Amino acid sequence: MINKKVNNVQDALQGIENGMTIMLGGFGLCGIPENSISELVKKETTDLTCISNNAGVDDFGLGLLLQKRQIKKMISSYVGENAEFERQMLSGELEVDLIPQGTLAERCRAVQAGIPAFFTPAGYGTEVAEGKEVREFNGKMHVMEHAFNADFAIVKAWKGDEAGNLVFKGTARNFNPCMAGAAKITIAEVEELLPAGSLDPNEIHIPGILVNRIFQGEKYEKRIEQRTVRKIF
Repeated sequence: MINKKVNNVQDALQGIENGMTIMLGGFGLCGIPENSISELVKKETTDLTCISNNAGVDDFGLGLLLQKRQIKKMISSYVGENAEFERQMLSGELEVDLIPQGTLAERCRAVQAGIPAFFTPAGYGTEVAEGKEVREFNGKMHVMEHAFNADFAIVKAWKGDEAGNLVFKGTARNFNPCMAGAAKITIAEVEELLPAGSLDPNEIHIPGILVNRIFQGEKYEKRIEQRTVRKIF
């Protein structure tokens, strides 16, 4: 069995260079690859194009890369919690491509499935469809969207084994599964890394064939973006 394990985050991110396109899993701050993002900050990798549902918050997640001006372009769906993102976008410092959330997910999954393009009704008749091919199916207009072309995908899972099989926990599953295998190289950071064969095959969410490198992360903060609690009367 092929062993995908690497010793640490530094080894996992080998080959990521300035100007590359990187997918990063997560939704808000849930299920983001915290260790990998921190290492990219330390590496001072610049001119990155990042494909992610959102851009973190000002002082955490992808917001750390934005603070250091390491991101050239964001391809995202929801970016409403990051003031620095807003400032850079409005000032023209940051290129931004906003995409309907389902389309973003499908453009990742399409790569994973080997599909170069697909048609979706989302965005037809809006700025999203400008310059794109449109076609009618069953009396409804659809927009053609191309699958992404990313150099690296970085995902975060709860458990994994040395063969690269992954298990996600709760809502941290979000964009991570559709980004695994959706780039030339997929890196998985996990909270618990087990020997190959330790995971129940029926519980595996992503098979190791879609993962190239896997490592055990450290010191996860797992911040909550918007804490909501029940009022006690």
